[in-house]
Amino acid sequence: MPLIEHKQFIKAPIEVCFDLARDVNVHTQTTLKTKERAVGGVTKGLLEEGDSVTWEAVHFGIKQRLTARVIFMEKPHSFVDVMVKGAFKSFIHIHQFTAEGKGTMMIDHFQYKSRFGPIGVLIDKLFLEKYMKRFIVIRAKELKKIAEKNESNV
Repeated sequence: MPLIEHKQFIKAPIEVCFDLARDVNVHTQTTLKTKERAVGGVTKGLLEEGDSVTWEAVHFGIKQRLTARVIFMEKPHSFVDVMVKGAFKSFIHIHQFTAEGKGTMMIDHFQYKSRFGPIGVLIDKLFLEKYMKRFIVIRAKELKKIAEKNESNV
């Protein structure tokens, strides 16, 4: 199972970063390339423990749907979401936040399992793991821009 880890320092308070990371509206802003939008479950506002959201997006030129549920939340330090229905066999995404100096370290741990057994493993190695890493990094950088822009306007 591939494990993708990414750290992003953000010059904003931990509470701001935590709330932006679980905000459905902000998620759609940070995933413009894949045209993600919430089409089921919680479709706006902040996700809470027990909430689910169904995302519709375009990946590899194909419109797809994926439903994730928040299974754990410790405000403002971490939350965990898992796929309950979608293209992967499974995934778990752990979002961690640590106050550091005049900002926050946001850490993503994303572990997934592809469908299709050995063929899925080959797909991971050829392109999927790289694609997912890029997706997580771009989203983190976009979230950073939003958080830091909001903080400079305070």
